[in-house]
Amino acid sequence: MANPAAHESQSDLLGWGGAVHFLMALHFINWIGFAGWNAMLHNYTIDKLAFGWFEAGLTQTVREIPGFLAFTAVLWLLWFREQTIAYVSLIVLGLGVALTGWISSVTGMLLATFVMSVGFHYFETINKSLQLQLLPKAEAPALIGRINSAGAAAQFATYGTLAAAGLAGWQVSRSSYDGIFYFIGLLCLLFTGWAFLFFGRFQGAVQQRKELILRQRYWLYYAMTFMSGARRQLFLAFGGFLLVKKFGFTVFDTAKLMLVTSLLNTLLAPRLGELVKRLGERRSIMFENAILILVFAGYALTSDWRIAAALFVIDGVFFTLILAQGTYFQKIADPSDVAATVSVAFTINHIAAVAIPVTFGFIGQSIDYSIIFWLGCAIAVSSLLLSFLVPHHPAPGRETTLAAAVRPQPAE
Repeated sequence: MANPAAHESQSDLLGWGGAVHFLMALHFINWIGFAGWNAMLHNYTIDKLAFGWFEAGLTQTVREIPGFLAFTAVLWLLWFREQTIAYVSLIVLGLGVALTGWISSVTGMLLATFVMSVGFHYFETINKSLQLQLLPKAEAPALIGRINSAGAAAQFATYGTLAAAGLAGWQVSRSSYDGIFYFIGLLCLLFTGWAFLFFGRFQGAVQQRKELILRQRYWLYYAMTFMSGARRQLFLAFGGFLLVKKFGFTVFDTAKLMLVTSLLNTLLAPRLGELVKRLGERRSIMFENAILILVFAGYALTSDWRIAAALFVIDGVFFTLILAQGTYFQKIADPSDVAATVSVAFTINHIAAVAIPVTFGFIGQSIDYSIIFWLGCAIAVSSLLLSFLVPHHPAPGRETTLAAAVRPQPAE
């Protein structure tokens, strides 16, 4: 079957203003907004709104509801192109971040979180779909690594600004939180306007189906997507919260830690993409889950802030390897299924994400926070077991090792 991106020349793909730079720019804008919101989140909600473990989990559950509804993105394709939806999503993201600084109450925080998350999750759905349509299969892992490095650079810029402010002696007061959220939201809007004016039109070579589909042969992709959503939520909802709640990290401490993470991601994301290309999806997914098991066990056991901080960085860096799930799907998929399947997979990813934060937050507050992370270990072990079903050479007809067992395979 023809490669969806085969019609593009190397200069069209990699040149200034080409598809890769387009995807990098939009990914950068998305992460400017989310990183700015997330960097302030735990300190803001604890200092200004007196959040506990349950409220932290509730906020993350609300944040994930739009991810659960991401399947509706494919319905918008009946009226709009994916690129248009991506721009509108970034505008909604910016408005949600600004709204966070305007409404200073628990209810307002939940409302602003929901608006921000609609933009973030719709963009992530469309962004992943565009990546799999526009990038050639052979080079996709390395190119997605480059795109991810742009998001890491956005985080580096955001966290670096906050860390520099802390080193300069600036103190975050209750009122100054609001101004920071306003400023970050405005940046998203301005950068999105620039991208809209600068970049041309991009669209995959294969017309996408505009209805919801579930195919039996994609079941392993769906299952791994579900498990990755579950384990990722534990890090997003409780990794940073643990540092603030248990170890007393300030907003500047958190910013410095995220600065280190984003710097490493900026440098290492392209190399991790190359690693996936070299190792293949099967080994890459196994490696990622083995790392996560150790990270969650460490979170549950440690009473040393330095170890907890190191685990936070390790988790943030090796999350890049999740791109292997996307390139695994790219190799087994009918090219016309990409947009619809990515939308459905995003919803599957967020089934657990909606339930886990508030449920696990209640457990952590009522019994012991370490249980949250031991449950994370169990989720990562389950995901590791699923990775053994990924073939060494995935392709249509060889979606799993169970399918591959009855068909001849290329030499290893």
